[in-house]
Amino acid sequence: MTQLQFSLDMDVLKESVMNSNIETVIKSAIVLVLNEFMEKERDEYLQATSYERSTERRDYRNGYYERDLTMSIGKLTLKVPRTRNGEFSPSVFEKYARCDQAFVLSMLEMVVNGVSTRKVTHIVEQLCGENVSKSFVSSLTQKLDPIMNEWANRSLNTTYYPYVFVDAMYIKVREHQSVVSKAIYIATAITEDDKREILGLSVDHVESYESWSRFFQHLKSRGLQSPKLIISDAHQGLQKAIQREFIGTSWQRCNVHFKRNIFDKLPKKDSTEIRFMIKRVFEAITVEDIRKFKDELMEQFSGISKYEKALQILDEGFEDTIQYMNFPEPIRKHIRSTNSLERLNQEVRRRETVIRIFPNTQSAFRLVGAVLMEYQKTNYEKRKSLSK
Repeated sequence: MTQLQFSLDMDVLKESVMNSNIETVIKSAIVLVLNEFMEKERDEYLQATSYERSTERRDYRNGYYERDLTMSIGKLTLKVPRTRNGEFSPSVFEKYARCDQAFVLSMLEMVVNGVSTRKVTHIVEQLCGENVSKSFVSSLTQKLDPIMNEWANRSLNTTYYPYVFVDAMYIKVREHQSVVSKAIYIATAITEDDKREILGLSVDHVESYESWSRFFQHLKSRGLQSPKLIISDAHQGLQKAIQREFIGTSWQRCNVHFKRNIFDKLPKKDSTEIRFMIKRVFEAITVEDIRKFKDELMEQFSGISKYEKALQILDEGFEDTIQYMNFPEPIRKHIRSTNSLERLNQEVRRRETVIRIFPNTQSAFRLVGAVLMEYQKTNYEKRKSLSK
């Protein structure tokens, strides 16, 4: 280990104390210490001090070059000693590279948590006293790309997912000098061990049959096997894509969305009784009761014009909305709606709202993917702590 016996230029340090503020004093002191540290490291590497003759000498001194080191107190300009063969490298920069990495990771975490690039830039300037461009912060976030791509393309063939949830949300992206709306597709699942997992995401131009088909084909290319049930809203293109890509898989229309569609068609006044009976239908425990209660409701209120549209929606979508009743009772409450995916979308939306408009599609994929990865990791850690 290098033993340091500092011989500092006290005149330089004194001048800093007399004529500068405390930050400059601290910077000057650190520069002097680090320069001396690197000088001693070079002596140790060469196995000879200045002007010393030694048979064990490994190389010769070759002056200095300047290099900046950014620390929490700001940018320091150091005199880095070098050797003729160029193989000597001081440990100062290697050591503080770990700090740099931690700093970069902190910046990435800020971005993932929804802090805008502008605010991140401001925080960096407050910490380091350096002007940092938005493009510099953006380039740092690209460090997430390899991690994101590996996660987004990981194999799905080692686990069977009997229940899959899919949904789309919309974001704003800048494209060709214009701001356009794009759809983000997200898929989650429940395993046979009742564990929730995020399967993947995609960013596409619009929510359509073609785009949903591409998303499903990507999941299948990664090894996703046909699930027993897919739960989603009633988007026609989505339904068609499910039928095309997953032959033999049942489709469960989100129970919550379905009831909301029915209630929206009911008059606000004088509809208490029918609302109560609709809730009664979907609170039934057996498939026999749920059909019985539905038939009773239709018989009692059919022919009443103000209920006609609501009853039509109920009748047409009823079978697709009770598919969960064909599965074991303990799992039913988890698969009858997309509520779990809606909560995940809200978490994404909370971060996305801060940014408002993504500079490009890749940045949107990067942020949403990072949020999903963090969400899954957090839930995994919670389950692990509860199981102890």
